[in-house]
Amino acid sequence: MIERYARPEMAELWTEETKYATWVRVEVLATTAQAELGVVPPEALDVIRRAPLPTVERIRELERTRDHEILAFLAAYTEAMPSDAARWVHHGMTSYDLVDTSLGHILARSCDLVTGAAHALARRLAERALEHWDTPCIARTHGIHAEPTTFGQKLAVHAHALHRCLAQLTAARTAVAVGTLSGPVGTYAHISPQVEERVCGELGLGVEPVPTQVVARDRHAQLLSALAITGAVVEQFALEMRMLQRTEVAEVDEPRTSAYQGSSAMPHKRNPTTSERLCGLARILRANAGAAYENIALWHERDLAHSSVERVILPDSLTVSHYQLVSAYALLDGLRVFPDRMARNIDLTRGLVYSSEIYLDLVSDGADREDAYRLVQEAATEAWSSGTGLAGSLESRGIPVRDEQLDPGRFLGNRAHLKTRLETLNKELQQHVDM
Repeated sequence: MIERYARPEMAELWTEETKYATWVRVEVLATTAQAELGVVPPEALDVIRRAPLPTVERIRELERTRDHEILAFLAAYTEAMPSDAARWVHHGMTSYDLVDTSLGHILARSCDLVTGAAHALARRLAERALEHWDTPCIARTHGIHAEPTTFGQKLAVHAHALHRCLAQLTAARTAVAVGTLSGPVGTYAHISPQVEERVCGELGLGVEPVPTQVVARDRHAQLLSALAITGAVVEQFALEMRMLQRTEVAEVDEPRTSAYQGSSAMPHKRNPTTSERLCGLARILRANAGAAYENIALWHERDLAHSSVERVILPDSLTVSHYQLVSAYALLDGLRVFPDRMARNIDLTRGLVYSSEIYLDLVSDGADREDAYRLVQEAATEAWSSGTGLAGSLESRGIPVRDEQLDPGRFLGNRAHLKTRLETLNKELQQHVDM
């Protein structure tokens, strides 16, 4: 992923240096386990443990003469070792024992960063939802004014959605945090299962229960699916913030630096660029998830069609997801909310948003449901067309309107159970931080 959309802590995990250092760690752990089983001489293990890390440049140089990255790595890693020690490196292993076990370790660490960022955003959403639980604003369906709600309830929707994503991300981490050291075609013909257990245990990984020589790629598809869904949930939040920043709405304003310039031509512009960026990044995550599905089906015990795809989609998806979540947190944390403008927008249609209250009161007073609906609808249509208020249009038809029927608070008094659910979620998220 380009540097623009990468946080340094995630980018570091996906460098070539980190990859090869992890490969060395796996090789050392495997050789150590082999030595404990009496396969590798102790003196060879001592040499292997002390060997320096190979450089990326040297591996690339050797790859040009071998056309095989793992063989180039092994040659670079062992070239300074005496042959009596070097011959025990990678003993009984095949290429993807090294690649997939190392990948599982890096994926697990990457997932921890993503999950941590998702948790922080969910927690902040819950906090700000409680802060604005009683801040009235207009709800919109199909983009059209519907009835009053509160800004806190809007944010609570996103908090609960992201909390669901956390469960999916956690499950996906478990799915990808696995390795295998089972040798060619996964039969353990040349390596003991105890080596696999020792290496994966040291790395904090599970093991592929029945390997085919590679880790099953449905695991990686599960991860990218979870990242795509999480990205879409962040997009849903960001899209709402974009819509609420439109000039005609102006209910919120995303944070900007003092150096912000919105347009090269129009000095007055304050564009929702952060929100738009969050929406755009979600498209990358969805597209990459599709590629991960294509990687599930491999020929027989393995092929290599997935490799080139994963070199792009795994680091890019995890990097983008992490960046998107951290950026969404910054947007939310610095978001300016304008309750006065929200109140103004509730009154923008001069009472039309209270039509359901008046309609239901008429039915409760004995009117036929269809007749009451049509009567209020006709009054609302006239009020909308003429620009007059709904109350005046109804009263001209002989239907008195009481002040309490035009009170947004009347719509908001039956939400105690929703707040209780939000408070429970907030408490759970806060307890996770304290652990």
